[in-house]
Amino acid sequence: MWVNPEEVLLASALWMTERANPYFILQKRKGHGDGGGGLAGLLVGTLDVVLDSSARVAPYRILYQTPDSLVYWTIAHGSSRKEITENWEWLEQNLLQTLSIFENENDITTFVKGKIQGIIAEYNKSHDIREDDDTDKFKEAIAKFHKLFVMPEEEKLVNYYSCSYWKGKVPRQGWLYLSINHLCFYSYLLGKEGEGVFSTNELTPKKCSGLFQYYICFSDFRDLDARAKSERYRALFRLPKDEKLDGHTDCTLWTPFNKMHILGQMFVSTNYICFTSKEETACSLIIPLREVTIVEKADSCNVLPSPLSISTKNKMTFLFANLKDRDFLVQRISDFLQQTTSKIYFEREITGSLSSSDDERSALSSEGDSDRQFNLNDSRVPTATQALMTMYRRRSPEEFNPKLAKEFLKEQAWKNHFTEYGQGVCMYRTEKTKELVLQGIPENMRGELWLLFSGAINEMATHPGYYEDLVEKSMGKYNLATEEIERDLHRSLPEHPAFQNEMGIAALRRVLTAYAFRNPNIGYCQAMNIVTSVLLLYAKEEEAFWLLVALCERMLPDYYNTRVVGALVDQGVFEELAHVYVPQLYDCMQALSVISTISLSWFLTLFLSVMPFESAVVVVDCFFYEGIKVIFQLALSVLDANIHQLLSCKDDGEAMTILGRYLDSVTNKDSTLPPIPHLHSLLTDNGEPHPEVDIFKLVRSSYEKFGSIRADVIEQMRFKQRLRVIQAIEDTTKRNVVRTIVTETPFSIDELEELYTLFKAEHLTSCYWGSTSNPMSRHDPSLPYLEQYRMDLEQFKVLFALLFPWACGTHTDDLALRVFRLLDHNADALINFREFICGLSVMCHGDLTEKLKFLYKIHVLPGGLMLESCLNVQHSVFCVVKKMQTPDYRMYLRLWNQETKAKLENMKDLPKLNQSQFIELCKTLYNMFSEDPSEQELYHATATVTSLLLEMGEVGKLFCSPAHKTDEEDEDERIAVPSRSKQERHQLEDSSPKDTATSCAMLLSDDDTSVSSYSVLSAGSHELQCEDIAEDTVLIRSGAAAAGHHGRRGGLPHSVSIDKDWAITFEQFLASVLTEQALVQYFEKPVEIAARITNAKNVRKVGHQHMSLSDYEISLSG
Repeated sequence: MWVNPEEVLLASALWMTERANPYFILQKRKGHGDGGGGLAGLLVGTLDVVLDSSARVAPYRILYQTPDSLVYWTIAHGSSRKEITENWEWLEQNLLQTLSIFENENDITTFVKGKIQGIIAEYNKSHDIREDDDTDKFKEAIAKFHKLFVMPEEEKLVNYYSCSYWKGKVPRQGWLYLSINHLCFYSYLLGKEGEGVFSTNELTPKKCSGLFQYYICFSDFRDLDARAKSERYRALFRLPKDEKLDGHTDCTLWTPFNKMHILGQMFVSTNYICFTSKEETACSLIIPLREVTIVEKADSCNVLPSPLSISTKNKMTFLFANLKDRDFLVQRISDFLQQTTSKIYFEREITGSLSSSDDERSALSSEGDSDRQFNLNDSRVPTATQALMTMYRRRSPEEFNPKLAKEFLKEQAWKNHFTEYGQGVCMYRTEKTKELVLQGIPENMRGELWLLFSGAINEMATHPGYYEDLVEKSMGKYNLATEEIERDLHRSLPEHPAFQNEMGIAALRRVLTAYAFRNPNIGYCQAMNIVTSVLLLYAKEEEAFWLLVALCERMLPDYYNTRVVGALVDQGVFEELAHVYVPQLYDCMQALSVISTISLSWFLTLFLSVMPFESAVVVVDCFFYEGIKVIFQLALSVLDANIHQLLSCKDDGEAMTILGRYLDSVTNKDSTLPPIPHLHSLLTDNGEPHPEVDIFKLVRSSYEKFGSIRADVIEQMRFKQRLRVIQAIEDTTKRNVVRTIVTETPFSIDELEELYTLFKAEHLTSCYWGSTSNPMSRHDPSLPYLEQYRMDLEQFKVLFALLFPWACGTHTDDLALRVFRLLDHNADALINFREFICGLSVMCHGDLTEKLKFLYKIHVLPGGLMLESCLNVQHSVFCVVKKMQTPDYRMYLRLWNQETKAKLENMKDLPKLNQSQFIELCKTLYNMFSEDPSEQELYHATATVTSLLLEMGEVGKLFCSPAHKTDEEDEDERIAVPSRSKQERHQLEDSSPKDTATSCAMLLSDDDTSVSSYSVLSAGSHELQCEDIAEDTVLIRSGAAAAGHHGRRGGLPHSVSIDKDWAITFEQFLASVLTEQALVQYFEKPVEIAARITNAKNVRKVGHQHMSLSDYEISLSG
């Protein structure tokens, strides 16, 4: 392929020239292909692997060189000789003659480089190839990964490392590739190639310990450091999660409030310019490019070298200096600013917002607010444009004036702060700002400052109209999340008057529902209603929505999902912090398991559910400013304040009571609101009240004692705990599943755990390796453990062929389809783990009757329609019902009742098997015995049984008068006849019983899905000469056929008919099988699943063997 011209100084080093002309050279890498250059080739190949050279992927290249120049340019790479030859021939045909016209070598070089770049640009445009964030080095690694390990395109490479694989006491240097589903290792040393492929489902710290060690030089490959820096950048300045850091540089910032130059770092990204001082608390600054009007270089001087001035719309000017590469920085900011301006103009054009000044926008906003507010009769989507607190403010009659005066002083302090430090997102954030937050934010300013400190103001500003559109789309939609929201609406701050009427509840419903539709992966989780109701009290409805977005997606990641993974991670972090900061209490709390009990409720609701409301909002103030470190500090402070009482506790209930009473006593004496009855306090008030604790003193105490906790340290601890928590959740899920069904199956616990791992792995693999449906939609963590992972037909076919003992060659898919339908009790085209194990245990460990009943039932399914069509219809109906209807939990009761009835099912309750179904059953039996040690004996036994059953069916017709059949039975029989091809729809003129055996034999022997080498002929075909019958033909005894059959000599009829009146019962089928000892022994023999599990673990979807972690040998080929 063509590549952007790159300069090469040594053209011959490590390369061999194969073709050349005056301007171009085609070369092959030494050590590649046949006769790779002897010892030199081996050394070069080894060097390419060790140094991760791109020549391992592209061993051919074309160089461009002018006759009088010593500099070469790489213009094409090729992974094969055919690919590079195509590029070479194009150059000879299209460029070679043209270049001879030029007289100046510089013009030739410019022309060639421009031509190649033009070809690349045209190719990218025609194939819609866009620039991505992956470096060229990582793209090469992706190509190597797919080529070396024969991985499909769906298997995404995550990262790769240079490392050593320890085999005994000798390290083997190579490269470790980590993908979604696999851990792969490749090594090439002096001609010996080694590779290993490990499934990530098998990886555990114990198994991998000591296997791969000594990671080398991380800077040589994918720059994960850039990603980590972007994450720290977003966390530090509370920026949207898609913002990527472009670069940073040391500089100084002029701070007008103290007339000083502060040393720090400037960070530049696509949409923001940020600054933070070297001293963490000195000053920080966030400048959105949407607010920037002018960026210009100021005049340099000795006092102010290389200054840069940035002006914003709100008339603020920021002066940076001591910039190392000011010109480049200005150019980058100008480029980003141009992109931002274009985007703003486009959004204004779309939304129709053409106001040009802030005053006009404010006027329009005020006018809209006064018109709309909570107008539920408005034709537009109703959204609250006022905070609920402004409508339901209740003033306490006692001590009204002193508290109100203090609140007024706080407001004045903040206004003075805005005058001195600026207002809005571009405000200077200093230690003074933090002090004001710790003193408590005035109620009138809470919504504005929460938006500012959380960063939600940026997402709201860049997504105008998004919330209203989301509300409009989500109105009238119903799913599990909306049902849970409706259930919890009246439990959200029920003690507050704002949520004692429909107005506040409707606003809460809209916000929660809109977020559930924005982020269906989270949907709705308990505790979200409590937090959101508090947000609505102090912020407008759209602002509350964006605050909830910031809370769930950035500030408390993974907190609000069905498994509350984030909260469990922070619970582990809290335990570590408790061990460090209150070690004398840690052992006692661990023994009582108190930390794990208290931390979830504290963290999930930010203390809103355990503290009086007016005190808890102060905690929320600090949280939005400082982040999660405040919650940890406060939790440690609560434990420290009760350390002596907790040490004397004898059980967890006593400890919980002590902590509960303490938190109930936390008060906010500055609150202008009357005390709101606290539900938690009412439920636990069974003794003397605890002395009052001032919330502001508690917060200050937490900063004094535990203020050294750093946010970056917490992030490191979170990363460490996340791996442990996720593994613990998966292990718990597996144990719960196994414990639930271990009494229902003869499989051992170890076997069930292995089978669950395979079941889950097949589901997860299909998420990334392609599937006919969306596998992620089949994983619902909110369901019970057994229902969380479900499998569709395509996935079931894979495991059926690997694990089920009745799998039989080309007939396997058809049999898997029948088994799948039988196991799919609720007809949703998916089976869960319990259903999967139910079928597998019958086949492996069922007694003779159970196995035969299972075999009979998969062929006598009601309806008998073409299975694929029926399955597709069921799936479609299920999907439509799931989307259109509210989930009905009574359905689970009906399913339970059906399961109970199924267990009590009697043999006589099974429907009869008609002739077409019997023919399919015979096909299954003949295919089932292929490659069995007693194959011939089993075939003879099967022929005897089928002959006997045919006779029974014929006799049964004499006792079944058509006049006695109901219309319903007749209709069932008509449906039961499978749809066949046109060639198979001919009917015989004579459909008397004498042809039955021959017809069945014809269908069996002509079935192209059968793997049997045996023919099945009726003994009634007496006109065939013995020498015309092969030795491997099995004769079926049939008295009726022997008495009157007159077939054509040398063959069977080419057209058959299905006798609708012919049928047999399960009792007849069972009794017939019992007459043949070979069949009885076959079905009574149990099947050991352990060997099949081992085989399934070693078989890879891509067609070659897995490397099992139980065997650390890396495959070598020399």
